[in-house]
Amino acid sequence: MSKDLKDSIGVPPSGVRGSIQEAIKKNILILDGAMGTMLQRYNFSEEDFRGERFKDFPHSLKGNNDLLSITQPQAIRAVHAAYFEAGADIVETNTFSSTTIGMADYHLEDIVYELNYESARIAREVADEFTAKNPDKPRFVAGSIGPTNRTASMSPDVNDPGYRAVTFDDLRIAYKQQVEALIDGGSDLLLVETIFDTLNAKAALFAIEEVKDERNIDIPIMVSGTITDASGRTLSGQTVEAFLVSVSHIPLLSVGFNCALGADLLKPYLQTLAHNTSFNVSAHPNAGLPNAFGEYDETPEQMQAFIKEYLDDNLVNIIGGCCGTTPEHIKLIADIAKEYKPRVSTATM
Repeated sequence: MSKDLKDSIGVPPSGVRGSIQEAIKKNILILDGAMGTMLQRYNFSEEDFRGERFKDFPHSLKGNNDLLSITQPQAIRAVHAAYFEAGADIVETNTFSSTTIGMADYHLEDIVYELNYESARIAREVADEFTAKNPDKPRFVAGSIGPTNRTASMSPDVNDPGYRAVTFDDLRIAYKQQVEALIDGGSDLLLVETIFDTLNAKAALFAIEEVKDERNIDIPIMVSGTITDASGRTLSGQTVEAFLVSVSHIPLLSVGFNCALGADLLKPYLQTLAHNTSFNVSAHPNAGLPNAFGEYDETPEQMQAFIKEYLDDNLVNIIGGCCGTTPEHIKLIADIAKEYKPRVSTATM
Protein backbone atom coordinates (compact mmCIF):
# COMPACT_ATOMS: atom_id res chain seq x y z
CA MET A 1 0.00 0.00 0.00
CA SER A 2 1.36 3.42 -0.91
CA LYS A 3 2.13 6.10 1.66
CA ASP A 4 -0.43 8.37 0.00
CA LEU A 5 -3.15 5.77 0.45
CA LYS A 6 -2.19 5.26 4.10
CA ASP A 7 -2.32 9.01 4.65
CA SER A 8 -5.72 9.28 2.96
CA ILE A 9 -7.16 6.52 5.14
CA GLY A 10 -6.05 8.39 8.23
CA VAL A 11 -5.91 7.29 11.85
CA PRO A 12 -8.61 5.09 13.39
CA PRO A 13 -10.90 6.68 15.96
CA SER A 14 -9.66 6.43 19.54
CA GLY A 15 -12.57 5.33 21.65
CA VAL A 16 -12.79 4.52 25.33
CA ARG A 17 -11.01 1.18 25.63
CA GLY A 18 -10.72 -1.09 28.60
CA SER A 19 -8.08 -3.73 29.13
CA ILE A 20 -8.94 -7.21 27.93
CA GLN A 21 -6.36 -8.55 30.38
CA GLU A 22 -8.45 -7.11 33.21
CA ALA A 23 -11.80 -8.03 31.70
CA ILE A 24 -10.89 -11.71 31.33
CA LYS A 25 -10.13 -11.93 35.05
CA LYS A 26 -13.62 -10.72 35.95
CA ASN A 27 -15.88 -12.57 33.53
CA ILE A 28 -16.08 -15.31 30.96
CA LEU A 29 -15.74 -13.27 27.77
CA ILE A 30 -18.11 -13.75 24.86
CA LEU A 31 -16.73 -13.93 21.34
CA ASP A 32 -19.01 -13.25 18.39
CA GLY A 33 -20.47 -15.81 15.99
CA ALA A 34 -20.09 -16.47 12.28
CA MET A 35 -19.60 -13.59 9.87
CA GLY A 36 -20.23 -15.68 6.74
CA THR A 37 -23.51 -17.06 8.04
CA MET A 38 -24.81 -13.55 8.58
CA LEU A 39 -23.57 -12.21 5.24
CA GLN A 40 -25.31 -15.04 3.39
CA ARG A 41 -28.62 -13.56 4.54
CA TYR A 42 -27.99 -10.55 2.31
CA ASN A 43 -27.79 -12.75 -0.79
CA PHE A 44 -25.30 -10.36 -2.37
CA SER A 45 -24.91 -10.53 -6.15
CA GLU A 46 -21.73 -10.25 -8.18
CA GLU A 47 -22.54 -6.55 -8.64
CA ASP A 48 -22.92 -6.10 -4.88
CA PHE A 49 -19.52 -7.64 -4.24
CA ARG A 50 -17.98 -5.39 -6.89
CA GLY A 51 -19.59 -2.14 -5.80
CA GLU A 52 -18.83 0.98 -7.76
CA ARG A 53 -15.08 0.75 -7.25
CA PHE A 54 -14.65 -2.71 -8.80
CA LYS A 55 -17.47 -2.63 -11.35
CA ASP A 56 -15.04 -3.08 -14.26
CA PHE A 57 -12.66 -5.51 -12.52
CA PRO A 58 -11.80 -8.29 -15.01
CA HIS A 59 -12.26 -11.20 -12.58
CA SER A 60 -15.24 -12.55 -10.65
CA LEU A 61 -15.44 -11.29 -7.05
CA LYS A 62 -18.60 -12.99 -5.80
CA GLY A 63 -17.91 -14.95 -2.65
CA ASN A 64 -15.06 -12.72 -1.48
CA ASN A 65 -16.64 -11.80 1.84
CA ASP A 66 -13.59 -9.87 3.03
CA LEU A 67 -13.99 -7.45 0.12
CA LEU A 68 -17.39 -6.43 1.50
CA SER A 69 -15.59 -4.35 4.11
CA ILE A 70 -14.83 -1.99 1.22
CA THR A 71 -17.83 -2.45 -1.08
CA GLN A 72 -20.63 -3.09 1.47
CA PRO A 73 -19.28 -1.68 4.75
CA GLN A 74 -22.76 -1.04 6.14
CA ALA A 75 -23.43 -4.79 6.13
CA ILE A 76 -20.21 -5.53 8.04
CA ARG A 77 -21.04 -2.80 10.54
CA ALA A 78 -24.54 -4.24 11.02
CA VAL A 79 -23.18 -7.74 11.71
CA HIS A 80 -20.75 -6.45 14.35
CA ALA A 81 -23.53 -4.41 15.98
CA ALA A 82 -25.87 -7.42 16.04
CA TYR A 83 -23.29 -9.50 17.90
CA PHE A 84 -22.57 -6.72 20.38
CA GLU A 85 -26.30 -6.34 20.95
CA ALA A 86 -26.46 -10.08 21.62
CA GLY A 87 -23.89 -9.71 24.40
CA ALA A 88 -20.52 -10.27 22.71
CA ASP A 89 -17.49 -8.72 24.37
CA ILE A 90 -15.25 -9.36 21.37
CA VAL A 91 -15.94 -9.18 17.63
CA GLU A 92 -13.60 -10.51 14.97
CA THR A 93 -12.59 -8.39 12.01
CA ASN A 94 -13.84 -9.47 8.59
CA THR A 95 -10.35 -10.52 7.52
CA PHE A 96 -10.24 -14.32 7.64
CA SER A 97 -8.76 -14.52 4.11
CA SER A 98 -7.14 -11.09 3.91
CA THR A 99 -3.58 -12.02 3.07
CA THR A 100 -1.85 -11.75 -0.29
CA ILE A 101 -1.97 -15.56 -0.37
CA GLY A 102 -5.71 -15.69 0.21
CA MET A 103 -6.53 -12.78 -2.08
CA ALA A 104 -4.49 -14.25 -4.95
CA ASP A 105 -7.57 -16.31 -5.86
CA TYR A 106 -9.35 -13.04 -6.67
CA HIS A 107 -6.33 -11.17 -8.08
CA LEU A 108 -6.64 -8.61 -5.28
CA GLU A 109 -3.24 -8.87 -3.64
CA ASP A 110 -2.65 -5.13 -4.08
CA ILE A 111 -5.46 -4.10 -1.71
CA VAL A 112 -4.63 -6.42 1.20
CA TYR A 113 -3.42 -3.65 3.53
CA GLU A 114 -6.56 -1.66 2.86
CA LEU A 115 -8.82 -4.69 3.38
CA ASN A 116 -7.38 -5.34 6.81
CA TYR A 117 -7.24 -1.71 7.81
CA GLU A 118 -10.83 -0.97 6.79
CA SER A 119 -12.16 -4.13 8.43
CA ALA A 120 -10.43 -3.27 11.69
CA ARG A 121 -11.57 0.35 11.50
CA ILE A 122 -15.22 -0.62 11.04
CA ALA A 123 -15.11 -3.05 13.96
CA ARG A 124 -13.27 -0.47 16.09
CA GLU A 125 -15.93 2.18 15.46
CA VAL A 126 -18.77 -0.16 16.39
CA ALA A 127 -16.93 -1.41 19.49
CA ASP A 128 -16.28 2.15 20.65
CA GLU A 129 -19.94 3.06 20.17
CA PHE A 130 -21.06 0.18 22.39
CA THR A 131 -18.38 0.84 25.00
CA ALA A 132 -19.43 4.50 25.17
CA LYS A 133 -23.02 3.39 25.84
CA ASN A 134 -21.93 1.09 28.67
CA PRO A 135 -18.38 1.77 29.93
CA ASP A 136 -18.77 -1.01 32.50
CA LYS A 137 -18.79 -3.50 29.61
CA PRO A 138 -15.85 -2.58 27.36
CA ARG A 139 -15.99 -4.09 23.86
CA PHE A 140 -12.95 -5.40 22.04
CA VAL A 141 -11.79 -6.00 18.47
CA ALA A 142 -9.92 -9.17 17.56
CA GLY A 143 -7.97 -8.99 14.32
CA SER A 144 -8.85 -12.25 12.58
CA ILE A 145 -5.90 -14.07 11.00
CA GLY A 146 -6.98 -17.16 9.06
CA PRO A 147 -4.86 -20.16 8.05
CA THR A 148 -4.68 -19.31 4.31
CA ASN A 149 -5.62 -21.91 1.68
CA ARG A 150 -2.13 -23.43 1.58
CA THR A 151 -0.24 -25.66 3.99
CA ALA A 152 3.44 -25.47 4.81
CA SER A 153 3.63 -28.96 6.32
CA MET A 154 2.07 -31.08 3.61
CA SER A 155 2.17 -31.48 -0.15
CA PRO A 156 -1.00 -30.81 -2.16
CA ASP A 157 0.31 -33.29 -4.74
CA VAL A 158 0.01 -36.96 -3.75
CA ASN A 159 2.56 -37.82 -6.46
CA ASP A 160 5.16 -35.43 -5.02
CA PRO A 161 5.12 -35.62 -1.20
CA GLY A 162 8.12 -33.34 -0.89
CA TYR A 163 6.47 -30.45 -2.72
CA ARG A 164 5.14 -27.44 -0.81
CA ALA A 165 2.77 -24.86 -2.27
CA VAL A 166 3.99 -22.25 0.21
CA THR A 167 7.08 -21.69 2.35
CA PHE A 168 7.40 -20.49 5.92
CA ASP A 169 8.88 -17.23 4.67
CA ASP A 170 6.03 -16.71 2.17
CA LEU A 171 3.59 -17.03 5.05
CA ARG A 172 5.62 -14.83 7.39
CA ILE A 173 5.75 -11.98 4.88
CA ALA A 174 2.04 -12.22 4.09
CA TYR A 175 1.03 -12.40 7.74
CA LYS A 176 3.28 -9.49 8.69
CA GLN A 177 1.48 -7.21 6.24
CA GLN A 178 -1.87 -8.33 7.62
CA VAL A 179 -0.80 -7.86 11.23
CA GLU A 180 0.49 -4.33 10.60
CA ALA A 181 -2.79 -3.29 8.98
CA LEU A 182 -4.95 -4.89 11.67
CA ILE A 183 -3.04 -3.03 14.37
CA ASP A 184 -3.12 0.24 12.41
CA GLY A 185 -6.88 -0.12 12.02
CA GLY A 186 -7.44 -0.36 15.76
CA SER A 187 -7.46 -4.05 16.79
CA ASP A 188 -7.13 -4.68 20.52
CA LEU A 189 -5.85 -8.21 20.08
CA LEU A 190 -4.93 -10.67 17.33
CA LEU A 191 -6.67 -14.00 16.76
CA VAL A 192 -4.70 -16.64 14.85
CA GLU A 193 -7.58 -18.99 14.16
CA THR A 194 -8.84 -22.15 12.48
CA ILE A 195 -5.32 -23.60 12.53
CA PHE A 196 -5.14 -26.84 10.58
CA ASP A 197 -1.38 -26.68 10.06
CA THR A 198 0.63 -25.53 13.07
CA LEU A 199 3.57 -24.52 10.88
CA ASN A 200 1.33 -21.92 9.23
CA ALA A 201 0.36 -20.67 12.69
CA LYS A 202 3.98 -20.48 13.76
CA ALA A 203 4.68 -18.26 10.74
CA ALA A 204 1.84 -15.97 11.86
CA LEU A 205 3.15 -15.89 15.42
CA PHE A 206 6.67 -15.16 14.16
CA ALA A 207 5.29 -12.27 12.09
CA ILE A 208 3.39 -10.89 15.08
CA GLU A 209 6.53 -10.99 17.21
CA GLU A 210 8.45 -9.19 14.46
CA VAL A 211 5.90 -6.38 14.38
CA LYS A 212 5.83 -6.16 18.18
CA ASP A 213 9.61 -5.85 18.30
CA GLU A 214 9.81 -3.31 15.47
CA ARG A 215 7.10 -1.12 16.97
CA ASN A 216 8.06 -1.72 20.59
CA ILE A 217 4.47 -2.64 21.45
CA ASP A 218 2.67 -5.52 23.08
CA ILE A 219 -0.67 -6.85 21.89
CA PRO A 220 -2.59 -9.85 23.27
CA ILE A 221 -2.71 -12.96 21.08
CA MET A 222 -5.37 -15.64 20.88
CA VAL A 223 -4.50 -18.94 19.17
CA SER A 224 -7.27 -21.28 18.05
CA GLY A 225 -6.69 -24.62 16.36
CA THR A 226 -9.02 -26.98 14.54
CA ILE A 227 -9.55 -30.65 15.30
CA THR A 228 -10.60 -31.95 11.91
CA ASP A 229 -12.28 -35.25 12.78
CA ALA A 230 -12.77 -37.98 15.38
CA SER A 231 -9.06 -38.82 15.27
CA GLY A 232 -8.56 -35.89 17.62
CA ARG A 233 -5.82 -34.40 15.46
CA THR A 234 -5.28 -31.31 13.37
CA LEU A 235 -5.06 -31.77 9.59
CA SER A 236 -1.27 -31.78 9.81
CA GLY A 237 -1.46 -34.66 12.27
CA GLN A 238 -0.91 -33.13 15.70
CA THR A 239 -2.72 -34.27 18.83
CA VAL A 240 -4.13 -31.70 21.25
CA GLU A 241 -1.05 -31.99 23.47
CA ALA A 242 1.37 -31.63 20.54
CA PHE A 243 -0.49 -28.60 19.23
CA LEU A 244 -0.35 -27.00 22.66
CA VAL A 245 3.39 -27.58 23.04
CA SER A 246 3.99 -26.15 19.55
CA VAL A 247 2.42 -22.76 20.33
CA SER A 248 3.25 -22.35 24.02
CA HIS A 249 6.64 -20.71 23.47
CA ILE A 250 4.90 -17.34 23.13
CA PRO A 251 2.90 -15.69 25.96
CA LEU A 252 -0.72 -15.99 24.84
CA LEU A 253 -3.93 -14.42 26.03
CA SER A 254 -5.62 -17.73 25.24
CA VAL A 255 -5.35 -21.01 23.39
CA GLY A 256 -8.34 -22.96 22.14
CA PHE A 257 -10.24 -24.63 19.34
CA ASN A 258 -12.83 -23.57 16.80
CA CYS A 259 -14.66 -24.76 13.69
CA ALA A 260 -14.88 -28.31 12.18
CA LEU A 261 -16.89 -29.74 15.08
CA GLY A 262 -20.01 -28.84 17.03
CA ALA A 263 -19.84 -28.05 20.74
CA ASP A 264 -20.68 -31.61 21.80
CA LEU A 265 -17.97 -33.31 19.71
CA LEU A 266 -15.39 -30.66 20.57
CA LYS A 267 -15.73 -31.10 24.34
CA PRO A 268 -13.28 -33.99 24.95
CA TYR A 269 -10.49 -32.16 23.10
CA LEU A 270 -11.25 -28.98 25.00
CA GLN A 271 -11.03 -30.97 28.25
CA THR A 272 -7.57 -32.22 27.31
CA LEU A 273 -6.46 -28.70 26.46
CA ALA A 274 -7.90 -27.10 29.60
CA HIS A 275 -6.28 -29.69 31.86
CA ASN A 276 -2.84 -29.15 30.35
CA THR A 277 -2.42 -25.39 30.02
CA SER A 278 -2.17 -22.43 32.35
CA PHE A 279 -3.21 -20.12 29.49
CA ASN A 280 -6.79 -18.95 29.27
CA VAL A 281 -8.86 -21.31 27.11
CA SER A 282 -11.17 -20.30 24.27
CA ALA A 283 -13.72 -22.18 22.19
CA HIS A 284 -15.94 -21.17 19.31
CA PRO A 285 -17.46 -24.33 17.87
CA ASN A 286 -19.82 -24.68 14.93
CA ALA A 287 -23.57 -24.92 15.32
CA GLY A 288 -23.31 -28.70 15.00
CA LEU A 289 -22.19 -30.49 11.86
CA PRO A 290 -23.37 -29.38 8.39
CA ASN A 291 -26.33 -31.20 6.85
CA ALA A 292 -26.52 -32.53 3.28
CA PHE A 293 -27.01 -28.97 2.02
CA GLY A 294 -24.03 -27.59 3.91
CA GLU A 295 -26.28 -25.80 6.42
CA TYR A 296 -26.12 -25.92 10.21
CA ASP A 297 -29.22 -27.07 12.07
CA GLU A 298 -28.23 -26.81 15.73
CA THR A 299 -30.58 -24.37 17.45
CA PRO A 300 -29.44 -21.69 19.90
CA GLU A 301 -31.10 -23.67 22.70
CA GLN A 302 -29.27 -26.88 21.77
CA MET A 303 -25.93 -25.11 21.57
CA GLN A 304 -26.54 -23.35 24.88
CA ALA A 305 -27.06 -26.73 26.57
CA PHE A 306 -23.72 -28.02 25.24
CA ILE A 307 -21.90 -24.83 26.26
CA LYS A 308 -23.37 -25.13 29.75
CA GLU A 309 -21.45 -28.40 30.07
CA TYR A 310 -18.22 -26.49 29.28
CA LEU A 311 -19.04 -24.01 32.02
CA ASP A 312 -20.01 -26.69 34.54
CA ASP A 313 -16.65 -28.36 33.96
CA ASN A 314 -14.58 -25.16 34.24
CA LEU A 315 -13.22 -25.45 30.69
CA VAL A 316 -13.32 -21.96 29.14
CA ASN A 317 -12.47 -18.30 29.64
CA ILE A 318 -13.66 -17.16 26.20
CA ILE A 319 -16.65 -18.70 24.43
CA GLY A 320 -18.35 -17.92 21.12
CA GLY A 321 -19.48 -19.52 17.89
CA CYS A 322 -18.12 -20.41 14.47
CA CYS A 323 -19.88 -21.66 11.31
CA GLY A 324 -23.66 -21.57 11.44
CA THR A 325 -23.89 -19.48 14.59
CA THR A 326 -25.92 -16.27 14.71
CA PRO A 327 -26.64 -13.48 17.22
CA GLU A 328 -29.42 -15.71 18.56
CA HIS A 329 -26.85 -18.38 19.42
CA ILE A 330 -24.51 -15.84 20.97
CA LYS A 331 -27.28 -14.28 23.08
CA LEU A 332 -28.14 -17.59 24.74
CA ILE A 333 -24.46 -18.39 25.24
CA ALA A 334 -23.93 -14.97 26.84
CA ASP A 335 -27.00 -15.45 29.04
CA ILE A 336 -25.74 -18.73 30.48
CA ALA A 337 -22.10 -17.58 30.80
CA LYS A 338 -23.19 -14.75 33.13
CA GLU A 339 -24.01 -17.36 35.75
CA TYR A 340 -20.43 -18.66 35.95
CA LYS A 341 -17.06 -17.39 37.11
CA PRO A 342 -14.07 -17.49 34.74
CA ARG A 343 -12.10 -20.72 34.50
CA VAL A 344 -9.20 -20.98 36.90
CA SER A 345 -6.42 -23.21 35.65
CA THR A 346 -5.01 -25.99 37.80
CA ALA A 347 -2.45 -27.00 35.15
CA THR A 348 1.27 -26.45 35.66
CA MET A 349 2.27 -26.11 31.97
